[in-house]
Amino acid sequence: MSHTAAAPDPARAPLAGLKVLELGQLIAGPFAGKTLGDFGAQVLKVEPPAQDGAAGGDPLRQWRMLHEGTSVWWQVQSRNKQSVALDLRTEAGRAAVRRLIDEADVLIENFKPGTLEKWGMGYDALAATNPGLIMLRISGYGQDGPYRDLPGFAVVAEAMGGLRHLMGEPGRPPVRAGVSLGDTLAALHGVIGVLLALQARARTGRGQVVDVALYEAVFNCMESLLPEYSAFGAVRQPAGSALPGIAPSNAYRCADGQVVIGGNGDSIYKRLMAAIGRDDLGQDPGLAHNAGRAARVDEIDAAITCWTVQRPVDAVVAALQAVSVPVGRIYTVADIAADPHYRARGMIERIVTAQGLSLEVPGVVPKLSDTPGGLFRPAPALGEHDARAWGDPAA
Repeated sequence: MSHTAAAPDPARAPLAGLKVLELGQLIAGPFAGKTLGDFGAQVLKVEPPAQDGAAGGDPLRQWRMLHEGTSVWWQVQSRNKQSVALDLRTEAGRAAVRRLIDEADVLIENFKPGTLEKWGMGYDALAATNPGLIMLRISGYGQDGPYRDLPGFAVVAEAMGGLRHLMGEPGRPPVRAGVSLGDTLAALHGVIGVLLALQARARTGRGQVVDVALYEAVFNCMESLLPEYSAFGAVRQPAGSALPGIAPSNAYRCADGQVVIGGNGDSIYKRLMAAIGRDDLGQDPGLAHNAGRAARVDEIDAAITCWTVQRPVDAVVAALQAVSVPVGRIYTVADIAADPHYRARGMIERIVTAQGLSLEVPGVVPKLSDTPGGLFRPAPALGEHDARAWGDPAA
């Protein structure tokens, strides 16, 4: 059984009372707003109104699979938000937005750098009437530097940040993960920045700008990539499902599928070799530590594959879990939906959308023991809160 989202009390959430105005569209800015909203912030999303035959609203409303004309992705990305429809291309719309900003704690935007300045809504102008304002600005390349004016999407950020070069098989064209990692990594860095700026504001009373570039968020997760190049001139290359220099850690063929095995701890490696009947490799002094194993990784991987390929996935997983070796099947979303651990942890919640669709959605991360986040409200209809912007957060 899935958890049913039970309308928890937003007043107990850690960000209760925080007013967030979201101007961004699609993924990066709205994912940051969604994350803050999951922990009780009152997130007011500004969307373009329907006009001239266009549907209006954030384009994400129409992305991928739709139910009665609205994306089911929208139900996740815009949960815990309110919606007002305002046209930022008009002076009346911008004036209304400036009034909302005067009441906000946080402003989120992911326009091309300079757009808000063109509209008279640069940070200095806004801080003149709201000095405590924190502005989260997410863009492809940041608010300054020689590339600031270039259009930047996650696909480009992942390439520039070093991630795409590492993804795929050696000698083959790079692949993408299938989701927009550059956007979500930037959004999460943005949330960290907002929380840091709130901590600073508590001491100084002043807000500030949080400047997040998509490519920098990706680059920040590239581990040893740069220092290895700086020290040794090493350019890391794609390695498929393996983890270069750390062994054994790979995906291995089974009789009916694949598993991933992380046997790279010294004691774990010995237990793994014993489980597959290769104590000769487990007790080899030259393989006692990672450096020796990395040098002979092909030999070790061949021994593991020789064992796994003769057994079904379930048997491999059961045998290795029994001796505390990290192992797992490669999940599809069907596996995720059927997994009891996901459900026990509240990572699959059931909601009812405003259109009446019963829908399973991801739960809230991270888990807080005393002031947890929650699914406080369904995703809004376009302009649903025009008449009561910054009104009762439970309305």
